[in-house]
Amino acid sequence: MASPYVLEAQQLYKAYRQNNHEVPVLKGCDFRAVAGQVTAILGQSGSGKSTLLHLLGTLDAPDAGEIYFDGERIDQLPRRQRDRFRNSKLGMIFQFYHLLPEVTAFQNVLMPLMIQQGVGSYWRQRSKLKARAKDLLCRVGLEHRLHHKPRELSGGEMQRAAIARALVAEPELLLADEPTGNLDRETGAQILELLAELKRERGLTIVMVTHDESIASACDSVIHLADGRIKA
Repeated sequence: MASPYVLEAQQLYKAYRQNNHEVPVLKGCDFRAVAGQVTAILGQSGSGKSTLLHLLGTLDAPDAGEIYFDGERIDQLPRRQRDRFRNSKLGMIFQFYHLLPEVTAFQNVLMPLMIQQGVGSYWRQRSKLKARAKDLLCRVGLEHRLHHKPRELSGGEMQRAAIARALVAEPELLLADEPTGNLDRETGAQILELLAELKRERGLTIVMVTHDESIASACDSVIHLADGRIKA
């Protein structure tokens, strides 16, 4: 029988060096995310939740422990395979958007497709891929902002563009690090509703880091993280 968990981690440990001292951040964390659901990682600042998300997204490697996606171990993949995994299976959203400031919203959303496809393949499919990017920007409510640069967008608009960028390569898994943390409450609520709609439409699995209990309570499941450990 197939596992219901699309993403699993076992006994993750991570420490960083600071002033010649080792500072433990994660201290034996287990994690599971059910396919098609939203899982919240809830914790205060410094609890290790962003570090956990970065390990799950293979942006960093654990000092010990194992991470599996669809039953395949991913934490020990060679760099090229790890990059391929992120480009094909994974989308990420950050608190501070991480949009390229010198290009438009449309060009920001196209960027993952250029990376995923490679120059030759992208060039051959450019009409179809550009249409996909435009359709997704329209879906997130930015049809009138396609050719605006990030400095010309509001915080909510930048996060909508970041969501479109994260989804344009049609990932199965979306990792969101405090996606409403830099927004006012009303705009944040709109972003959360948009993510919920996109999850239903696309069958996405979403893992979301937050320090806000009201946001976590709206998710399908909640994992509490404190002092580098999962709380029962």
